[in-house]
Amino acid sequence: MSFLSGRISQWAGVLVLLSAVTPAVATKRVVRRTISVRTLHRSSAPIAPLVATVTKRKITRSAQPASTPGKARSLSGPWRVPTYADSTEGDRIEGEDPTVRRAALDALGRLNGTVVVADPLTGRILTIVNQRLAFRDGFQPCSTVKVPVALAALSESIVERDTRIRIYGRTTMTLTEALARSSNQYFASLGQKLGFERVSYYAHLFGLGEKAGLDIEGEQAGLLPPAPPKNGMGMMTSFGDGISLTPLELTAIVSAVANGGTLYYLQYPRTQDEAQTILPRVKRHLDIEALIPEIKPGMAGAVEYGTARRIGFDPNQPIFGKTGTCTDERSPTHLGWFGSFSETSRGKLAVTVLLTGGHGVSGPAAAGVAGNVYKNLGAVDYVAEVNPQSPVLRSILPTRPLALRARSYGQ
Repeated sequence: MSFLSGRISQWAGVLVLLSAVTPAVATKRVVRRTISVRTLHRSSAPIAPLVATVTKRKITRSAQPASTPGKARSLSGPWRVPTYADSTEGDRIEGEDPTVRRAALDALGRLNGTVVVADPLTGRILTIVNQRLAFRDGFQPCSTVKVPVALAALSESIVERDTRIRIYGRTTMTLTEALARSSNQYFASLGQKLGFERVSYYAHLFGLGEKAGLDIEGEQAGLLPPAPPKNGMGMMTSFGDGISLTPLELTAIVSAVANGGTLYYLQYPRTQDEAQTILPRVKRHLDIEALIPEIKPGMAGAVEYGTARRIGFDPNQPIFGKTGTCTDERSPTHLGWFGSFSETSRGKLAVTVLLTGGHGVSGPAAAGVAGNVYKNLGAVDYVAEVNPQSPVLRSILPTRPLALRARSYGQ
């Protein structure tokens, strides 16, 4: 009897010890869940150590349970937007291409997000899944901002494709590597060298802060800040701090890169008759044709070995793109961006994906969705039907390029 009493006393002691330890462990987990990029935005540290800190912390993920099919996920961490939702509610699809629509829906699945597919040689939008999200006033662009920043730095002769910039210690990186691996330190350095005035000038020129579409009902424009963000130019040019980007604006930018520098008004036909008679409308020509070969290797590298490799590299269907992952404080929601275009002998397509939510939302995940859009359309040889190059269409398009630099950045 005394032996049994002794055992009971020992187990009671263990239970008391565990009850004392558990709150501390739980507290540690809660703290880990709430670490995010937005915590870093309040820092007043100098830009170089700040960006290094961002690189280490932005990969921290919210510790949430795995998804259970058919059951709603409870949110944890700082995000208040669900990862899964019906992304088709309220969409008007009368003028869309039904083949592209099906391919995009199948690729997005149950994820809460939007998919925009456009013809980069005409500006015609072929489908928009989740128009409520695509038409709103945008989100922080995260690392997708690095594409216009790279073009700005190249135009200003601040860097060339093979220019090496020190990242940390003895580690250096070229523009190609920085785009492929999305180096925050590299683009923070470019932001410091460019300055707010030049970054703002090029951002406006590439269509940020203005509607990308032509008379698209419900579309809102993104936002460009009137002054440098409080956290400095490094955060603006590596994470898009202070900028609000819409999926249509990103689609227009990657389309201009795909077609050699023409920034088309995106047009979204509302009927099939309108879709058949639509004519391209040019917003402006950008003098970036000579710069595009400087950034395409980095955008291709993102797919082949960098942040977008979840697509699955296929040399027979080259895809060029840029991912973006961060937290938008206004919602708040975690974001996964991917702006891209495909380029084959049969034609070109531009695909933009934006995912919102918490667990599992990231730029690589958005790249995976875009990759499935391309695969679905490739399986039915759809690309062969896109991009009509009739003499009539070609004859009505202006050909004189618009110089990137104006006399004054304020113009």
